[in-house]
Amino acid sequence: MTPHPKIDAIVETYLSVADAAAPGLVEGLYLEGSAALDDYRPVTSDVDFVAVTAAGPPIETLERIHTSLGAHPFEGVYLTWDDLRRNPLDLGTRPWALAGKFNPQGGVNPVTWHTLARYGVACRGPKPAEIDIWSDPAVLAAWTDANLDRYWRRLVTRASRLLSPWGLASLGGYATVWIVTGVSRLHYTLATGDLTSKSGAARHAREAFPERWHRVIDEALRLRADDTATPSLGSLVAGLGEHFGTPRRSLYGSPFERRRDVLAFADQVISAGHELYAR
Repeated sequence: MTPHPKIDAIVETYLSVADAAAPGLVEGLYLEGSAALDDYRPVTSDVDFVAVTAAGPPIETLERIHTSLGAHPFEGVYLTWDDLRRNPLDLGTRPWALAGKFNPQGGVNPVTWHTLARYGVACRGPKPAEIDIWSDPAVLAAWTDANLDRYWRRLVTRASRLLSPWGLASLGGYATVWIVTGVSRLHYTLATGDLTSKSGAARHAREAFPERWHRVIDEALRLRADDTATPSLGSLVAGLGEHFGTPRRSLYGSPFERRRDVLAFADQVISAGHELYAR
């Protein structure tokens, strides 16, 4: 049983398609991400999975499976039981499904292994506690610290240019949630050695950072709870009305004011995260 009926339906569909295409191929299926961290939102959340096979799966078969699924919110990686016992940074690439597309050479990282080991939900196969899953807190911390710049600093730099895809997206609710909770999740990991959800990260940030930032954190929590902010033009346009409607739903008077705080907060959290790692 998974945390939500919609997840049940998605998992059932995937397993039926995978088993029909290659009986016995998927020996283990586990959920991570929001579905495992008690923060699943049926509209805006993807269902993140780890599928385990005995040996490296045939790429043509995986392509056929995910072509059959189409634009399904089921995103994850294919690993072997042996992969789970190894440092993911030593593995190179592995097959991934992301945003409705199949990638035979997707990247892997320690967050997946640690989330699976601590919080994974078994849909098929032994429970995570019964599996030999690699774990190294020092590697997780080092990867998290590097990711603050490798992904998040670069994203914030792009978003700081208003006339760019991320610059325009940063006016909307999706980018507000993505950026505010994204950097906060990494700060949480560096502060605690553990992992948390988007909502959990925002709650952590509210405790960890001064009152100056509470409004933008609360805005991200509001949008996350509303479960309407998606990465689409329609969602962006609809979300802009939240600043001006009656009653006004946003905690900000304008999207430009909110964008300013989102980017400034992200810069603050990135710097604070590096300081935590350096101690």
